[in-house]
Amino acid sequence: MTASPTQGAPASARDERWQIRVRDLHKTFGVHHVLRGVDLDIERGKTNIIIGGSGQGKSVLMKHLMGLLKPDSGHIWVDGEDIIPLGDIEMGRLRRKFGMVFQYAALFDSMNTVENIAFPLLERYSLPKDEIMERVRDLLRRLDLAHIAGIEQKFPPELSGGQRKRVGLARALIDRPQILLYDEPTTGLDPVATKNVDEMIRRTADDFGVTSVVISHDMASTFRIGDRVSMLNEGRVVASGTAQEVLHSTQPELREFIEISGLASPSRPPPQPGARS
Repeated sequence: MTASPTQGAPASARDERWQIRVRDLHKTFGVHHVLRGVDLDIERGKTNIIIGGSGQGKSVLMKHLMGLLKPDSGHIWVDGEDIIPLGDIEMGRLRRKFGMVFQYAALFDSMNTVENIAFPLLERYSLPKDEIMERVRDLLRRLDLAHIAGIEQKFPPELSGGQRKRVGLARALIDRPQILLYDEPTTGLDPVATKNVDEMIRRTADDFGVTSVVISHDMASTFRIGDRVSMLNEGRVVASGTAQEVLHSTQPELREFIEISGLASPSRPPPQPGARS
């Protein structure tokens, strides 16, 4: 386990293991220094979890990964390409590598299920209606929604919380991204619903072969699904490693975060992670 990726590492060189590499990233809003030299590696094809308390910079970091915010300084490489200097047109091309799954699905209430899922395709391309419907229905099948009576014509208020999550995921997948970003996907869910969302994230990574980046403070979910875990604290990555390495870390902020979560204590050994090797 490393405290963080080595500063000054040749991250600009394309590396098949790491799909996203971040070095010495800084971002200030007024007098508030949110990111204070973030170093982070996102492993290709794996479920990468970024943990940390509220106000530690997780959401700000995620917006930088997609190019929605520009840093004050530092570098972000996606597939070996430094995205910081990119202009609007090039950034639009880059963002098509990403799909975003929002905390509360963020579906459009005025659109039915098909229209919500198809929205990215309708905005970006002029595709035949038959091709769009084929892609929508394929995702409905693969995400276990096709069996629900009338699902295609249902509006968000007619869907359960779990169904909305899956429709939101289908919308994120419709343009066949390489990277999926999840913003606090289990916030506000009961334990059963949380477990279902965790299984959805892992199954999606397996079935679609995407790189997953999950922003979370839910430690139980983290160790159920995480292949790689990084902790952001006061604007810096203070620890990063496999789920097993993180669980047994002695890094002070990370150890405190795990113990406060109730997963481990000085007198009780931590549980074994549920993630794959």
